[in-house]
Amino acid sequence: MTNKIQAGGGLVINEKNEILFIYRRQKWDLPKGKLDIGENIEECAIREVMEETGIKNLTIGNLLVITTHTYEEKGVSVQKETHWFLMNATTLDNPIFTPQLEEDIEKIEWVPFDKIEEYLANSYNTIRLVLSAWDRPSNDIG
Repeated sequence: MTNKIQAGGGLVINEKNEILFIYRRQKWDLPKGKLDIGENIEECAIREVMEETGIKNLTIGNLLVITTHTYEEKGVSVQKETHWFLMNATTLDNPIFTPQLEEDIEKIEWVPFDKIEEYLANSYNTIRLVLSAWDRPSNDIG
């Protein structure tokens, strides 16, 4: 039997057009997490990014893509459907990250677009899908 869960996450961009990555369980990832009862998927995505990183100044944008992956937890197959949103963060007012240690997050970094491949080399295929769904404005740095 497969349990199905929904999750929300963010491709978070700062004013320097850098992308927020988290390092968890030996992989670079984007912040995301499970939908709580009573919240909509946009609320979930914002809450999870805030909880996992400590960032407070977030603005949610468009839905970029929905990804699905399967993993095993306590002997049960879980299918996670993640709704990824473009988000903007203002880092000038909130320069310090607070990694959510209970979620095994060890590091959080802003990554310039020209360094993304280094991080994707040790990431998940779904993260590449999220990034490819982002239509970067032509005036972006990188």
